[in-house]
Order: sequence, then structure tokens, then C-alpha cells
Amino acid sequence: MIFSSIFDRNFTLLNRQVLVLNRLWQAVNITTVRRAFTLLCQGHAQIVSTDGPNSYVTHDFESWRDFSQREPEPEMVHTIAFKIRIPRVIVLLFFDRTLRKEIKFTRNNLFERDHNTCQYCGKTLDRKELNLDHVLPRDRGGKTNWENIVCSCIPCNSRKANRLPHEAGMRLIKAPERPKWRPFLQFKFSGGAQDAWKHFLDVAYWNVELGDES
Repeated sequence: MIFSSIFDRNFTLLNRQVLVLNRLWQAVNITTVRRAFTLLCQGHAQIVSTDGPNSYVTHDFESWRDFSQREPEPEMVHTIAFKIRIPRVIVLLFFDRTLRKEIKFTRNNLFERDHNTCQYCGKTLDRKELNLDHVLPRDRGGKTNWENIVCSCIPCNSRKANRLPHEAGMRLIKAPERPKWRPFLQFKFSGGAQDAWKHFLDVAYWNVELGDES
């Protein structure tokens, strides 16, 4: 019964989220405690811990285990021989790139890019009241891609019909374009944001390249 309780607790802790920094200390991903320990033992990463306000130290496995014995926490991973603290942030030792993701060309992402707003009249509406319009109509060679599709309300879509915007006496609020991926927007927290992450995510937020729509 005791063993089962420890196993269940370890399973929960090992699936907690850990923020991943690249070699330049930029936030690039989220992983699990289990994966973080694997990277630590393989020598591919070190654990980051606070050492005062905006001051940080790194640990390899041995120093983290020693630190865990000196300063235990209520929640620790149990092994046969010792207990060890769970990491909140790790830094990769050999990876200095920021992750890039190709945003999928989907109806949902088109609505997200245009903020559920008709790109002709500027009304923000429920998605059920919006269409997707080819700026250059398909039968005139218009492609179905990021640069030729915009959100349009039903009245504007009907008014434009099979014409170019200027032919219908209309004007686009903004030319459609492929959206830029923002790494900080990809972080989804379970159980609330970690306090230990705040500094690194603030840095990611303020230093990310912004698109024209921001």
C-alpha cells in the first residue's frame, strides 16, 4: 500500500512541466520532469535554480542531488536510495537555436490571424457569421493560401462577389500575410504558470519579433 502510494506520487511528479531554455538561456520549449532528468543524466542539460532575485545557478545531477538533501521540499521524487527535488527549469548545453514552427493553414488559424474580424468592414463577429474570402477570386487565378484569404462577414462577402475589392468599391483593412510564430504563445500551463518560469517568459515576450498586426 505504501509502495503503491509512492509510485502514484512519483508518476504525478514525473509528469509535471519543466521549462526548457536553449544554450543562450532563451525559453524554447516545455518538457516533463521525467524527460528533464533523462537530459540531465545524459549530460545534455543542467537544472536552473534561483540564487536570489534574478540570480541563477546551474546544477548537474550530482550537485542537484546534494542540493536536494540540503534543502528538501515537501514534494520530492523518491528513488530506492534517496529523494530528489523536481526541476522547474532546465538549460540545454548544446542547443542555441530558437524553435521555429510552421503554422498550419487551417480555417481556425485564419480566424485567429484576423481576430474574427471582417477585413473589409472591420466588424468583429462570431465565427458563424464569418466567411473566408479569396481576395483574388479563384476563377481569376487566385490561390488558396495565407496571402489571398481573409475573413469576411456574410454581407461583405456577398457584396464583393466574384470581384476584386476595388472593383466592388471595397478596401482591405490590411493585406493578408502568413502569420509569424510567437514562441511565448505556445506555452500552455497546467495548474497555473510556474513562478520559476516568469523571468524567462517575460524575456521571451519582450524580445520576440512582432508582426505588423501586433
